[in-house]
Formats: sequence, C-alpha cells, structure tokens
Amino acid sequence: MRGMFSPVTLKRKLAFWLAYLRRRTPWDTGTPPPELVRTVQGPQALPPGRALDLGCGTGTNVLYLARHGWEAVGVDFVGQAIRKARKRARAAGLPARFFTGDVTRLDRIKGLGGPFDLILDIGCLHSLSPQDRIRYADNVKRYLRPGGTFLLYAWQPRPWRGGTAGLSPDQVRALFGPQLRLTHTESGQERGHPSAWYWQEKK
Repeated sequence: MRGMFSPVTLKRKLAFWLAYLRRRTPWDTGTPPPELVRTVQGPQALPPGRALDLGCGTGTNVLYLARHGWEAVGVDFVGQAIRKARKRARAAGLPARFFTGDVTRLDRIKGLGGPFDLILDIGCLHSLSPQDRIRYADNVKRYLRPGGTFLLYAWQPRPWRGGTAGLSPDQVRALFGPQLRLTHTESGQERGHPSAWYWQEKK
C-alpha cells in the first residue's frame, strides 16, 4: 500500500478510520436511500442479479439488496466497517459477502467475482483524489457488465476537512464516458451543499 496514495488521500483515509473507531459516522444511517429503493423495487425496477457496493461501510445497502434477491457484495477499506457488516449479515442469515479492499484496485481482491449487473456508490468516489478517480472509473467500466447499471451519489465540489471534495456533473460524464451512458440524474443538497444522483448504463 505504501506509495499508492497521495498525502491528501492518506489524510482522508485516516479520517475515515478514526471516524469508525470513534463511532462518529453520520453517513452510516442504517437505512437504504429512496433512490436505491426505487431502483430495486420501483415501477421500472431492475431484476435481481449480481450487485457490488463500492465503499459499502457497515453493509446497509448490501444487506438490503441481498434481502431482495440480489447476489450482493461490498468493498470498503475500513476493516472495522467490514467486520461489522459481516456480523450483521450473519445475524440476518443473509449470504452477502464483504471484502476489505481498495475500490481503485478491485483486481487485487481475491474472490470478488464479476461482472456485475449493478454497481452502487453512495459517497465514495467524491472523496477520492483525481488520480484515484481515474483508476476507480476504470474498475467500474471493467466490472460492470454490458447493459448493467451504475448508480452513483456524489457531492458537487465543496470544502471538506481542510481541502475540497466532490466532482461536477461534467467531471462525472468525462470519467465514465463514452463506455457508460448517463440515463438519468437527480440534483439535491446535503447540509446546504449541492449533490446529485447519477444513473448510468454500460453500452
């Protein structure tokens, strides 16, 4: 792992490790967002298949998908979060799988599998460095099957932990095009800052 990440990225990773250690994780709501629920259970719901949650945290969305017939897998670099996710899956009797790993290095995760019909990211990509975003996008393009859906929630640029985080809609399009086609977006706000949901389909 040494030398793989920029100092800013290492600082952000340390911040997440400490947040889980101190149990200060406001993003870990324990409830799947309505945008995911609509994608899985709405009028135009995707049929169950294989799903991958990048930056899965303690597994809320992976477990939700597993309950609705998906073969669901989660990846997060924070070991504390993955241990809790596995414990929750065992307690619920769900066959969800979780891996401690780097979302920009999915090929290094033994047993991950793929390709996936749905790849989900709720708040992971927007905190990565520009270099890591490119590697991340390459992984999504590689592991998403043709016709598959990539559901992304991302901040738009904002101050964060002494630096900046987020990416603009144009940056999202540039990262994933032309292999992925943007089919739908929904704009919103989080704590007074702009954010958006993006539904993309692999050609």
